[in-house]
Amino acid sequence: MTAPAATATAGEVISRYLTEQAGNFLRALPQAVGEAGARPGALPSLNSPAGSGGTLELLRAVRRVGGALHTFGAVFEPGWAHESRAELRWLLNLLAQEPAYQRRSARLLAAVDSLSGVAPAGEGGPGMLAGHQGAPKARALLDRQLTLARTRAHSTVLQELRSARLHALADRMTLLVGEAPLVEPAWGKAGEVLPSQAAAAFAALGAAVQALPLRRAATAYQGDALHRLGGAEPSGPAVVPPQGRTGDADSALAADDAPWHRVRILLKRTRYALEVCGRPGDQLVELDRVLDCHQEAADAAVTAATAARTPRITPATAYVLGVVHADQRLEVEAARFAFGSRWPELPLSLDGWEGPPGQRMG
Repeated sequence: MTAPAATATAGEVISRYLTEQAGNFLRALPQAVGEAGARPGALPSLNSPAGSGGTLELLRAVRRVGGALHTFGAVFEPGWAHESRAELRWLLNLLAQEPAYQRRSARLLAAVDSLSGVAPAGEGGPGMLAGHQGAPKARALLDRQLTLARTRAHSTVLQELRSARLHALADRMTLLVGEAPLVEPAWGKAGEVLPSQAAAAFAALGAAVQALPLRRAATAYQGDALHRLGGAEPSGPAVVPPQGRTGDADSALAADDAPWHRVRILLKRTRYALEVCGRPGDQLVELDRVLDCHQEAADAAVTAATAARTPRITPATAYVLGVVHADQRLEVEAARFAFGSRWPELPLSLDGWEGPPGQRMG
């Protein structure tokens, strides 16, 4: 902990942090509601580099408050903390849907353009699908389906942002600005209470990473190979799994992705725990970005595979969508390689406190 925080109680430190984040929430909420009331597609992306939208600031505050309530839940009244996390998760999922569809649309349409040679393919020549007759129809199908999904998500946001549920959540955030319901552990010294709880978050992250197949992900995948095949004629059946094995294939990929998505959540919680303790988390920011790309590529692959099963599309269109699916799965593997190559660079401890006995922060 920093010197001033070390002399304060855990409740004082966590209350200051939550007061700041709740204030950000309440200031950003009116702007976010206004953005949601605009045309579909107006909500800014959560990963937008500009980072100036009210919705973006609102989601940042939601994630930080939710993460703090999870990691440092022992200092709050349990029932209140659990209900607050559930409501914050609801709002996070609600506001993140439309920007997610927008990013997915941009990702998939760019992939089709690159693979088909519409976009510059670099020095390696045209992409695998250059001149393929199914590319324009596949692009139009993806654009149509994702536009419809984004519009539906926009309508849902408009409906929910007028609900009593949002007003109740705003009241909870107002309570945080005033006085959060703390319990006995909050009266202990911040330097004794908070670091151990943050260390537990770091240990959970480390254990989750150890369970990942990092050895398998240690081989660099040529994720751009499909984009520079020199115009080779595609041949053979579509990449999409046969109809009879579709469910099994989808389930296998979902099970393969799930541990990585779990690590992404734990990584964010660890970042926010370090913020509470006044510790720098710069080394986690890049890993967080890599895992964001991993999830977006995995979601895009699911969308491409689902589109390929649209009834009555031509085999050529299905083939193109299958290639796009394979391209996005290569992006997933590339993100896993990038994560595995960066993870060992993290320090094994947090400057002066090693966490729970017998555990290392790796």
